[in-house]
Amino acid sequence: MINRACISLLAILALACVCLAKEKQPLTDATITDQVSIRLASDEIVKGGNLKVDVNQGVVTLTGQVEELRQKDRASSLAKKVKGVKQVVNNITLRDQKGGR
Repeated sequence: MINRACISLLAILALACVCLAKEKQPLTDATITDQVSIRLASDEIVKGGNLKVDVNQGVVTLTGQVEELRQKDRASSLAKKVKGVKQVVNNITLRDQKGGR
C-alpha cells in the first residue's frame, strides 16, 4: 500500500515537473499584429481594412480613419482582447463627413 502511494506521488511530481518545464514562449509583436489585424478586418462594425496596426513590446498603436465613433471604440476593444496585448493607443480619427475625406 505504501509502495503504491509512493509511486503515485512520484508520478504526480514527474508530471508537475514536465508541466513547469514547458513554459510558453511570449508572443512576438508580429504575431500580435497579425491577430489584431485579423480581428479588425473581420469585424462587421470596424470593417478594418483601412486601419494600420503597429505593435512594439505588446503595445498596440492603431491609426487610420473611420466613419463613426463606434468604429473607433470597437477597434480598441477588439485589440485589447488579443492575447499578449499590454496596452492600446488609439490614434484613429474620424473622417470629415462634409469634405468627403
